[in-house]
Amino acid sequence: MTPAARKVRQQLLVLSDAGTARTAARFFKPRSLPGDKFIGVRIPVMRKLVPEHRMLALKDVLSMLPANEHEVRVMAILLLVDRFKQGSTAEQRAVYQSYLGHTKYLNNWDFVDISAYHIVGPHLRERSRRPLYRLVKSQDMWERRIAIVATLAYIREHDFDDALALSELLLDDAEDLIHKPVGWMLREVGKRDLNTAEAFLKKHHRSMPRTALRYAIERFTIENKRKYMRTG
Repeated sequence: MTPAARKVRQQLLVLSDAGTARTAARFFKPRSLPGDKFIGVRIPVMRKLVPEHRMLALKDVLSMLPANEHEVRVMAILLLVDRFKQGSTAEQRAVYQSYLGHTKYLNNWDFVDISAYHIVGPHLRERSRRPLYRLVKSQDMWERRIAIVATLAYIREHDFDDALALSELLLDDAEDLIHKPVGWMLREVGKRDLNTAEAFLKKHHRSMPRTALRYAIERFTIENKRKYMRTG
């Protein structure tokens, strides 16, 4: 970790709270966070620190990703998201490439879920989206999650094609931590275009993972929920 990054880490340690750390450690699945230590700093607190550290060099931010402290890694990801949003086209490309070059450190759902649709999705908006289809075939579960969560950037613009195509590719995935974001994206599609979501579900609900289905129909009426779960 660079000297500048160590200063950010020290600031987080000063803000740490043992009770919050214990709660976070119970909340997250240990299998997905080998060696991570929780120090107890909430994300809203870290978000308020982002402007203060906006001028950190990219190499400083990236040096925080291998940290043992979960919140230091979250802070690095929040800074990458901010850098992408504030940056020029060249800076956005650098962040995107660095993000995908460090996916081994994005090894939990919260790391992916606060960043993929802010970095990967927007970067590919006006470009070929083939990288998403490479990621979705990765042996790395977190890269597959990045692919599907990135499509939220398009769903919010009523562009559903990639979300549906990637969801279809992930229906046979063995990991529950992939089923959840698939269901999440389908739910987001349904919030904007119920007919499109239902067309997908009518085709796949009998064979799709139950977790994905439950997430997808979360906002449906009780009657419709029962219909899909009963015929699943």
